[in-house]
Amino acid sequence: MFTRQLIKSIFHQLTATRNCWPLHRQLTASVAGGNVVVLQGPDLGSPLKFPSVWLRDNCQCSACFHRNTKSRQANWTRTNVEARIRSINVCQQKKVTIDWWDDHRSSFTLDWLRNRDFAPTNRKRYIEEIYRPPCQLWSKKEFPNLIRTFEFTEVIEKDEALLAWLESLAIIGFCFIKNAPHDISVARQLSEHIGFIKRTTYGEEFEVKSKENARNYAYLMAPLPLHTDLPYYEYKAGINIIHCYVQSESLGGSNIMADGFYTAERLRKEFPKFYEILVKTPVDWCDLGEDNGVAFHNIWRSPVICLDVDGCYHRINENSTKRDSHFTVPLEQVAPWYEAYDKFVELAYAEAVEFKMASGDVFVFNNRRMLHGRTAYEDTPYNKRHLIGTYVDWDIIYSKIRILRAQQNEAKLY
Repeated sequence: MFTRQLIKSIFHQLTATRNCWPLHRQLTASVAGGNVVVLQGPDLGSPLKFPSVWLRDNCQCSACFHRNTKSRQANWTRTNVEARIRSINVCQQKKVTIDWWDDHRSSFTLDWLRNRDFAPTNRKRYIEEIYRPPCQLWSKKEFPNLIRTFEFTEVIEKDEALLAWLESLAIIGFCFIKNAPHDISVARQLSEHIGFIKRTTYGEEFEVKSKENARNYAYLMAPLPLHTDLPYYEYKAGINIIHCYVQSESLGGSNIMADGFYTAERLRKEFPKFYEILVKTPVDWCDLGEDNGVAFHNIWRSPVICLDVDGCYHRINENSTKRDSHFTVPLEQVAPWYEAYDKFVELAYAEAVEFKMASGDVFVFNNRRMLHGRTAYEDTPYNKRHLIGTYVDWDIIYSKIRILRAQQNEAKLY
């Protein structure tokens, strides 16, 4: 005798078959060990495998997914870690339809499934092409062959140039823009063309020039050592956009720069014990003072070398002028840290390059990666070195890259 549950199962199977027949000759789907396996056929690619719980969690029907906001519906009781499948079918339109034991039906297109395949090659593709382009590390010797220069008007007016500029920043970590107008708003224009400026205690725009009674080391004419900006911020600015409004006519005032990620990689290979110390030991970074009438006391504890969840280089913290005299680690860790830190700085200077901007140049670089500094210079009453800068966060830049790539490829963002 048929049980009620068995009758219901047969009914769902017949309904699904009626809606999806005749089955696609090459595309088939089945359940194996809690996973759904989609066989694409000999000419369409390797089998696709998806955990059933993931498919249930990512149901695309209107009850589960809000199409306009590209978000799951706020139904916190929907996901079931023991999601069980009653039947699975393939439609002629290359859709996989699943009937669940709780009488819910989900339907997924083949293109949607392929784009989210759990195979290692597809996960790698998504991370490198959609999430973030992989960095290309470089040494002092390789620097001349990596220089990318863009025209200001092209970056502002052409999406192709804007995308190439942002991709260069993401991959190489720096680039130059030439022939910017003699306008104090150049850095702002570039920032707002990406998205919007990151405001700090120094304002939305900051000026780097010599000042009497300077309250920041950058406002001196003395040499500025290799460093990254804002290590004392938890949410450190992503890129620096530095517009050379006026360049000093003195022999000094040259920029110096080194790839902090390459320096960290050299340390890892050549001095692995020092590398481990700089990855694991938190440093107290501090900025205490006042600028434009605003008082601040910023502190952030973080190692010199920071890795992301995939173990890749994410952020370099280095600014000898902004290391706090407080060092909140056990006493026995202090001396080894100084030894490791000294080696890191030595390697950074060994790989540092030097160049001098002209008026109208814009130097843009990854502030989480590039160590930058400046040689000493002397202003004259008629020629005062004057740089104007802004910051933009990497979240905003990566978002812009994805949007521009999708537009370029006429692809959907979701």
